[in-house]
Formats: sequence, structure tokens, C-alpha cells
Amino acid sequence: MKIENKDITRMYSMILTLGLMVGMTGCANSEQVSDSTDETAVAEETTVEETSATQNEKDNGSDSTAYSNQTSDDDFIKKEDIKINDTISNSSDGGHAIEVDGKEESYSNVAVAKTGEADGDEADFYGENSAIFATNKATLNLNSITVDTNGTHANAVFSYGEGTTVNISDSYIYTSGNCSGGLMTTGGGTMNANNLTIVTDGNSSAAIRSDRGGGTVTVTKGSYTTNGTGSPAIYSTADITVNDATLTSTASQGVVVEGQNSVTLNNVILNADNNKKNSDKSDYYQAVMIYQSMSGDADKGTAAFTMKDGKITNKNGDIFFINNTVATIDLNNVTITNEDKDGIFLRAQAAGWGNEGSNGGNVTLNATKQTIDGDVIVDSVSTLNMYLKDNTTFTGAINTNKDGGEVYVEISDGSVWNLTADSYITSLTCDADSINLNGHKLYVDGKEYSAGTKSTGTSVEANITTKSDKNSANSNESSTDSGKAKKSDSSSSTDSGKAKKSDSSSSADSGKAKKSGSSSSTDSGKTKKSDSSESNNGSSSDGTHKRPDKKPNKKPDDNKSSDNSDNSKSGSNSDDNKTKKDTSNE
Repeated sequence: MKIENKDITRMYSMILTLGLMVGMTGCANSEQVSDSTDETAVAEETTVEETSATQNEKDNGSDSTAYSNQTSDDDFIKKEDIKINDTISNSSDGGHAIEVDGKEESYSNVAVAKTGEADGDEADFYGENSAIFATNKATLNLNSITVDTNGTHANAVFSYGEGTTVNISDSYIYTSGNCSGGLMTTGGGTMNANNLTIVTDGNSSAAIRSDRGGGTVTVTKGSYTTNGTGSPAIYSTADITVNDATLTSTASQGVVVEGQNSVTLNNVILNADNNKKNSDKSDYYQAVMIYQSMSGDADKGTAAFTMKDGKITNKNGDIFFINNTVATIDLNNVTITNEDKDGIFLRAQAAGWGNEGSNGGNVTLNATKQTIDGDVIVDSVSTLNMYLKDNTTFTGAINTNKDGGEVYVEISDGSVWNLTADSYITSLTCDADSINLNGHKLYVDGKEYSAGTKSTGTSVEANITTKSDKNSANSNESSTDSGKAKKSDSSSSTDSGKAKKSDSSSSADSGKAKKSGSSSSTDSGKTKKSDSSESNNGSSSDGTHKRPDKKPNKKPDDNKSSDNSDNSKSGSNSDDNKTKKDTSNE
């Protein structure tokens, strides 16, 4: 027995030795083994990073698979990541830490700190009290800097005037006060930003912000977060393009476009949680709002929101809300998730801005390679032309309560509309297999659509009433011919699409602020003004935006009314003889 055990032991020993020799001389040499180990380590590290990123995206209620080029939170610039060699600060009311006037300058690896107060138009339109200010066709290059501001109307980086260009990269910006945006562009200036982290905590403090005179803003990569009321991630009275970035609003809309201006998002992650209001102009919450405030800060015309790839995640309310303007919305392969089961996809409807009867939303929606889930409401003073293209799927209903404005739907290129309730539209173009009724009824111009029928229709015209027409229509409440009360154009708005209206001139939830010397703003970021104030605030008769020859630099008057006062009040500010402008939407 012992001999047998010894023999077995020798046999195992020989086999192990032979195996070891083969392993050393056959499958891989030591260099190859090292490479394999390194590759395995890299693969494991990548897997960990991807798993972490996936978990972060899941935590945000989103799908990471379609956004492989988006970075995780850990990859965004942090303040401590930036090497600082110098500090530049300013604490004077209305002053700047860095001011570049008509020349080219560059700064890198500096910490910029700004305190001090300002109020109203000089700060919002012309850059007073901003930490960094460029004007008069200057070129300012900023790299690897930090900017901290703590004051009312203390914007971080400001580009003012045609020919002025600010280039900023790899930097961190934080603003804590009300009416204090991260990037601010007005008067036709240019702002180019790359790989920034911006956080704003104040009310009316959009991370990417513009005001009167607008300009051109291009932002690439980075993270842009707002935490205040009336502080969208983007407030546009300019042409703003954002690429490969993450936008987050924790209290306000994600994006607001005012007037004849635009926002273009390319492969952007937009997270919106609009849960607070700063006026009573509208009853609704939304991720994206497109409107005209009538303040004079944005020209009247067609607003544009364009988004390709990327995703929108909305936590409260609707996805789109359009009022008192004509707008074009272009969506291409965007993942849209509405976490609010009561929210709808699109609401075109009158609110508290503009003239009653002609203040609806007039929308052209182009959806390409798109999945749309959610209903659409178009009230009686609004219109919608909805084009579903290139295998787009729309699952929802339109104007389920029968009443509403004119709606045209065109379904082409393999696109499909899946009804979830009875729907009412004005005109329809589709192939025979484009619509799945799912047991519901579709009425086109009052007639029931038959399943499997091809249809050809025409687009509808925007419902735009001129001011003179409106004044004529409302000159008398009663008709002199019959003695009967004359019905206003907007009196037939739908039950579900009727927005709360207010006679106040305060503006709603977007990105402007009521003018005041107090540091506690009422959710705005621009000063409110009357119709007559445009010429008093730097806007010439030819429509251009010009800065006054002299820039006031005075300390705010402690006796001025607080920004926490009632937003419904309007009128002139007796302290500086400037009229307040409509505010709300930051």
C-alpha cells in the first residue's frame, strides 16, 4: 500500500513538472503574459468605469447605451483640479475683477473672486458688476481659471457688444447670488466655452445666459447646473449651441428660448426638474419653454429649438410649452423620458404674456427618427403643424377634449401614430398603414377617419393677430348691431389647455430678473420694463442695441423695493427713472 502511494506521488510530481515546463516555453513568453495582464487590467478598469457611469445614468433615470461619448460626473472639471498661480479679486459695487476693453488679453491658472452689488439694466444688459468683463471688440482668452461671485447681479463671465469675443476653457465657475449667471452674452457679443463646470445657486441665474441684443454662444463639453428658482440651464435671447454637454436644472426649466432666437443641442443630456414658479403667468411646469415676454429684450419672430441625439429627462410637468410666439422644434433621434405620468409631450397654449386672443403657441414640429410618448394639447388660439418623418413613432393623443386650435399631422417615411385616446385634428396626410387607432377614434376636420385609409391634407397657418386687429376687436364688449356681448377670440380655449392669466406684467419661469437694489431677487434675472422703456435702455429706433455713453457705477439704494415684492406690480422705478421690464424666465 505504501509502495503504491509512493509511485502515485512520483507520477503526480512528474506530471506537474512537465506541465510547468510546457507553460514556460509554449503558450506565451513573459512579455506576452505581461501584455495580457495589462490588457485585462485595462479591461477590468474600463468595465468598472462603464459600470459606474451606467449606475450614474440609472440614478438619473436614463439609458446610457445611446450616449457612449458622454462623460461621467467624475470626469467634469472640479475646482480643486485647477492649479492656481494667482488670485484676482474685486469687491466694489459695479466693478470687475478683470476688464478688457478693445484689446486682446489672456489669463490662465488664476482664481477670480467677485463680491459687490448691482441692480437692473446696467448689470443685465451692459455687464456692470460682472467678475470678468470684455467689451468694445475685445478678445479675451481664459484657460484653467476659477470664478466665484457672491452678490446680486454678479455674473461670472460677460461678453458685451458686436466684435467682442470671449474664449474660455477647462475652468470652474460658481455663482451664489440672485441674478448671477455663469456665462452672459449681450449686445451681439460672442462667447466660446469648452469643458467648463458651472454651478449657480441663486434665483434668476441661468448657467448659460443672454439678454438684450443677444449674440452667439457656443458651448462644448462640460457640466452646467442651476439650483435656483427661475434659473434654467440655458436662457436664450441669442443663438446658443451646446455640444456633448450635460445640462441640469433642479428647480426651473431646463431650457428657455425667448423671441426670435435659438437653442441647438447636439448629443446633450438635459435633466430638468421644474418644480418652482416665480410668477402666476402660467399654471404649468415644463422641461423646455419657448415664448415671447414682450419685454423688448428679444425681437418678435420665429423661435427655434433644435436637438439631435442625446436625451431629455423631465421630472415634473410637460416636455414642451410654447406660448405667445411662433416656434420651430426639430428633434432627431433624441431619447425623451417624462417621469411625470400627468405631464404631456407638447402644450401650445396661451398664458399670461402677450395680447389675449393672439398669444397662443404656433408650432412647427419636425420629428425625425424619433420616439414620442405623450399627448399634445393645442388651445383655440394656437396652431400645430406636426411632421413625423423617417420611422418616427408617436404614441399619444391630440386635443382629446374635442376643442382646440388647428392641427395638421403629416406622417411619412414609415412613421406611425399610435392613438391612446380619441383625437381631433384639422388636416392629415398619411399612408394607409400610418395610423393605429387601437380602438380609438380620430376625427379630421370633424369627420371620423377610417382605419387603413390614405389621406392628403394641407398645413395650417399660424394664428397671429395684429395689434390693430386686436384693438379693433376689443374696442367694445357689446355689439352695437345686436346688443349681444362680443365673444373674445380666446374664449373657447380648451378645458385642459386653458392657462391661468394675470393682468400683471411680471414674467414667468425662465431667466430674467425684476430690478431692485435688494440681493433677494424674485426669481428673475432681468429688470422689468414697460412698452415705453426700450428707448431708455439702450435700444435705438433702428432696432440695434447701444450702450449709453456713460456707465453708472453707483451703489444700490437701500430704500429700493425688495426683489421679494409682489411680481404682479409694474411701473417706473422712481429711484433711477427707469421703467421696470417684464421678468420671469430665468
